[in-house]
Amino acid sequence: MTTEAYKRKLTAILYADIAGYSRLTGGDEEGTHRRAMEVLDYASSQIKDSGGAVLRYAGDAILAEFSSAVTAANCAVKIQTELHIQNQSLDDNKKVQIRIGVNIGDVIEDRGEVYGDGVNLAARLEASAPEGGICISASVYDQILGKQEATFTDGGEQQYKNIGRPVHVFYWKPEERQHMLDELTTSGASEKPSIAVLALTNMNQDSDLDFIGDGITEDLITALSKIRSFKVISRESTFSYKGTAIDVRQVAKELGVRFVLEGSVRKAGNRVRVTVQLIDAKTGHHVWAERYDREMEDIFDLQDEMVMVIASALEPELNAFERERALSKSPDNLDAWELYQRALWHMWTYKDENIKTALELFKRSSAADPKFAPAYAYYAYCCYQFVILGSAEDPDTLLREGMTAAKMALQCDDRDAISYFAIGRIYMMLGDHDASIAALRKSIELNPCFAQAYHGLAFALSLAGELEESKHTTKHAVAMSPRDPMLWAFTIVHALNYILSQEYEAALEWANHTLQIPNAIGYWPHAVKASALANLGRIDEAKQSLAAAVVAKPDLSIDFLKKNLPTKHAGGLEPYLNSLSAIGLE
Repeated sequence: MTTEAYKRKLTAILYADIAGYSRLTGGDEEGTHRRAMEVLDYASSQIKDSGGAVLRYAGDAILAEFSSAVTAANCAVKIQTELHIQNQSLDDNKKVQIRIGVNIGDVIEDRGEVYGDGVNLAARLEASAPEGGICISASVYDQILGKQEATFTDGGEQQYKNIGRPVHVFYWKPEERQHMLDELTTSGASEKPSIAVLALTNMNQDSDLDFIGDGITEDLITALSKIRSFKVISRESTFSYKGTAIDVRQVAKELGVRFVLEGSVRKAGNRVRVTVQLIDAKTGHHVWAERYDREMEDIFDLQDEMVMVIASALEPELNAFERERALSKSPDNLDAWELYQRALWHMWTYKDENIKTALELFKRSSAADPKFAPAYAYYAYCCYQFVILGSAEDPDTLLREGMTAAKMALQCDDRDAISYFAIGRIYMMLGDHDASIAALRKSIELNPCFAQAYHGLAFALSLAGELEESKHTTKHAVAMSPRDPMLWAFTIVHALNYILSQEYEAALEWANHTLQIPNAIGYWPHAVKASALANLGRIDEAKQSLAAAVVAKPDLSIDFLKKNLPTKHAGGLEPYLNSLSAIGLE
C-alpha cells in the first residue's frame, strides 16, 4: 500500500444548514421539507451565480467553496438578505431560515471535495451563527474589511469542539438593524435620544468585584452625560434596579428612555472581562455589543480606559441610528433635531452634492431653533470639508462663512464641544495653528469622548510640526472610535504624519489601510500613498497612485497642496511635496 500525497489548496469555505429542521418538520413535515428544499435550491443557485462551487449536499446542508473570501461573504449576505425578505410575508410556522458559516482554510482536495480543519471550522461557524445570519472567522473578516457593505459584529474568541485553538469570530444578521430602524421610524419621538445605563452585573458573585462594576457604570454615566447629543438618566435612577430581575422594556418605560445599556463584569485571575450591549428598549433587539478583556494591574486605570472606549463607541452608534431614523421620515415634518440628524448623514458621505445638501439642512435646523449650537457648528465644519477636500470654488470666502457660523455656535452655547471643534478646524485652515490647537483642546476638555476632536487636534499638531504628539493623538482617536464616519480622515492624517517624520513604510501601511475604508474618497489617500511609494523608491507604483489622485482631483498641484495645508513653519511639508514633485506633480 503506497502513501499518496494529496493536493492541498487555500480556499474560502461556505457551509449552510437549515436552522431547526427537525423542529420545523414536527408541525408540517412535507410542507417544511418542500420549503427547505426550495431554500437550498435558491442558495445553491446564488452560490453558482457568484462563481462558487457546490461540493456536497448533506441532507439539509450545503458545502461550497469560493476562490475569494470577499465573494463568499458577499454571496452569504445576498442569500440571507433575500431569504429575510421572502420570510417577511410568511407566517412564523412557515418560515425556513438557514445559518451560514464562512472560513478560509488550507484544505485537502480529493475526489471533487475538500477536507480538513478549514472545512470543520466552517461547519462549527455555521452552527454558531444566528438563525437567518452569518458567522465568519477573523481570517475572512480581515479579507472583506472595507470591501463589504454589511457590518459584522465582533463576537470575540470562541472555543469549538475539535478545533485546537480559540477562534475569533464575527456575526451578521439582516433583520436586527431593520427592526431597530422600523421602531425608530414609527416611534413618533423627535426629542434627543435618551439612555439608561444599568449597573453592570457581577458574574462572579464576589462582593469584592462589585466596586469594579459599580465604578465603571458610574464613570460611564458621568462620561456620557458630557455628550450633549443625548439625554442620560441619573445614577440614582438606574442603580435602583441593581440586583433585581429586570425586563428591559419595563425599565425603559419607567425611566422614559429609548435605549438601555446593560452588561456584566467578571474576573479570572488577574484579568477582568466587561461585556456591554446597547438595547432598543421598544423591541428588545440588540443595536450594538462589545466585550473588553483587560489586565487588572491598576483598577482605576482600568475603569478610565473602559469608560473612554465604551462611551466613544456608543456615541457614534446612537447618532448613526438617529440619522437613519431621520432619513426615513418626510422632510416636511422634521424638527430642528431631525433636520440636524439628516444633515449629518449627508455630511458624513464626504460627497460634494451631499455636503451641499447638508449645508441647506443645517440652515433649516438653525432657522427652526436659532439657539441650537451644533447646527451652526457643523455648518462651519461643512465649509471646512469643502476646502480640505479641494472642492471649494472660493476657499477664502467659504472659510470666512465657516468662521461666522462657528462664532455663532459659541454665542449660542460656549460649553458646546462641537462648537469648539468646528472653530478649531477653521482656524487650522486659516493658518492660526495656536488658536486651532487651543480650541480643539477645549473641545476635548468639554467632551473627553469626542474622537473627532482628537482627530482635529492631531491634524493641527501635525501642521504645527508636533508630529509625535500628533501620532499619539491620532492613535487615541482611532482606538476610541474605530467605526467613526471620519475614520478614513483619522488614518490618512496618520499616514501623512509618518511621511513628514520620514517613516515611509508606516506611511504606506496607513495609506493602504485608509483605502480599504468604504467612505474614503477624493485625492487624499492616493496622493499620500504616492508620496510614501516615491520616498521608498517604488517610482512606477507611485506614479500609478498619483494618477489615481489626479483622476479624483484633475487640478491637483503642488501650489494647491501648499495653500490647502498651511504649516506653522516654512518647509513643513517638504517630504510630502518634494516626493510628489519628483514623480511629476507640477
